[in-house]
Amino acid sequence: MNWDIIEGNWKQAKGKIKEQWGKLTDDDFDTIGGRRDQLNGKIQERYGLSKDEAEEQIEKWQKNARDDWFH
Repeated sequence: MNWDIIEGNWKQAKGKIKEQWGKLTDDDFDTIGGRRDQLNGKIQERYGLSKDEAEEQIEKWQKNARDDWFH
């Protein structure tokens, strides 16, 4: 799925992202605001991952994102 779709549907995406990365807080989501680079940074911070490791997780999650999550 294209990240622009995820960003445009951020409110709906937050629930699915929280399922994947439960350590992210509501304040984190407010900071992220749909921006992929911010999501990467918060995942690094909360999970102690490198930038590349966080990016790999985001890529995998994004590939599994489905249109029906946003309806």
